[in-house]
Amino acid sequence: MTPTLATRTLEVPDATLTYDVRGPLPPADGAPPLLLIGQPMDASGFATLASYFPDRTVVTYDPRGLGRSTRSDGTENRPDQQAADVHLLIAALGAGPVDLFGSSGGAVTSLALVTAHPDDVRTLVAHEPPVIGVLPDAEQAFAAEHRVKDAYDERGWGAGMAAFIALSSWQGEFTDAFASQAPDPAVFGLPTDDDGARDDPLLSGASAPVTAYRPDFAALTAASTRIVIAAGIESQGLLTWRASAAIAAATGQELTVFPSNHGGFLGPEFGRPGQPEAFAARLREVLADAG
Repeated sequence: MTPTLATRTLEVPDATLTYDVRGPLPPADGAPPLLLIGQPMDASGFATLASYFPDRTVVTYDPRGLGRSTRSDGTENRPDQQAADVHLLIAALGAGPVDLFGSSGGAVTSLALVTAHPDDVRTLVAHEPPVIGVLPDAEQAFAAEHRVKDAYDERGWGAGMAAFIALSSWQGEFTDAFASQAPDPAVFGLPTDDDGARDDPLLSGASAPVTAYRPDFAALTAASTRIVIAAGIESQGLLTWRASAAIAAATGQELTVFPSNHGGFLGPEFGRPGQPEAFAARLREVLADAG
């Protein structure tokens, strides 16, 4: 049976958040809601994953300024601010604490949320948070990230995205060899023309505070929340795998491995499907172990 879907809005300081609730509130079986969050991806990226949890009340949302959510305070995506938004969202649900799966920038928001409001979350699964500062080669990695923005500023979206693909697929520590690259957008099927836009949340620098976030490891290890740091097996050796492994080690745990890659939960609707059924099964297993 397909759960009912209700779309709601929530007013928060300088923004209006749009979120979706699949299933009843409070949940009929007493289990906590399962909140799925990303950044800069909005709620649409979790539709397939949510479909594999018909027995859970699943909540997804669009972060401020992304998707259907609006903001009046600029464009910068700050983990502390987004964590404050999620805190208010959980309060609005009236059914906390929640189980929380955070992907990419959403995983960073999740770490900031548990740091500030550990009682909001029963179990956190933080999947591939791109926190550059925990890497041993952080200086070189930040320089590589800056080159992505430079490519976008100088030549537009296609060039910027090609540079981002090169960054996100680089194996191991960053070296001068990365700086010598000038990826051709056409090789990736990306546009080579420049439409003049410079507002992409991934490439413009608006999400620089996400990658620059420094986890408070003392607060995380002291939190009542069960924290699981995870990464996809196909990401092994990549920036997000290495960052996840470093965070796991700093919080006294082994990295929890999921099927597929950074977007392993994605269905076919975006043209880059992962392994959503296997991913959902693994998430269910991890949540059950943590519960």
